[in-house]
Parts: sequence; structure tokens; C-alpha cells
Amino acid sequence: MAAPHQTRRPDPLTLEVVQLIGEAVARFHADYEEAAAEHALTGAQARLLSLLSLEPLPMRRLARKLRCEPSNVTGIVDRLAARGLVERRSDPGDRRVKVAAVTAEGARVARSLRGALRFAREPLAGLSEEQRGALRDALRLMVGVEEGAEG
Repeated sequence: MAAPHQTRRPDPLTLEVVQLIGEAVARFHADYEEAAAEHALTGAQARLLSLLSLEPLPMRRLARKLRCEPSNVTGIVDRLAARGLVERRSDPGDRRVKVAAVTAEGARVARSLRGALRFAREPLAGLSEEQRGALRDALRLMVGVEEGAEG
């Protein structure tokens, strides 16, 4: 009979780093929710709008990026389209596929959302460029993003 695999207990530094990452994520989400509310958006609507401000995306890809069901994405896109922030278009690469894309007003709101995020302006702005670069590089390693790749 094989011995059960022993998982090593995380050291105190690792536990502190995990706790700090959790706190940073919680602050980011709270800040994002607050910025979204200023535009009468939910957090999910704001995240979708921000993603689409980078590029038009098919519903299935949006769902993967948001980690939710495509049917949920359809509802969010419908609500944003009703407000004139998003529109559906045919994918230039495959006319059978519809993509969601921001309108000019949606792009303006997405820029405003990014500008309203205190988290990016305050704690991160307090770090030097070298510190922000080191933090970026460490986070890329953690999440498995290649240098120079989109996040």
C-alpha cells in the first residue's frame, strides 16, 4: 500500500502573502463595485464593459473570461445594449458568429470606470516604477502569463 501524499504546510511568509493577496483582491472588487454604481452598473456589467472596451468578443469567450454561463452573459449584454453601451455585430472572421462590442458611449463609460478606480491610483501609485514592475513580474509568474503577453 502506497503512503498517502503529504502536503507541506505553507510557511508563515506564504500564508501572509496569501492573506495580503486576498485583501488586495477584496479592495479591488469593492472599489470596482463603487465605480460601477456611480454609472448605475452592477460589477458584472462593469467588468463585461471593460473587457469589451479592449476588443469585441463572442459570448462564449466573454463567458470564459468572466467565469460564468453564456446565458448569464447574454442577459448582461442585453441590459448594456438597452442602455446603448454595447451592440451586437457579426464577427468579421465568421459572419455566422455574433460578437458583443462597445459603442462610443460604452467606451467612454469604460474609460471613466478605469479612471475612477482609487485602488490603481492610491496604493499602486505609491510604489516606485521599479516596485510596480517587480510586483507585475511576480504576479505574472503566479498566474502563468508570459512576459509581454496580454493579461
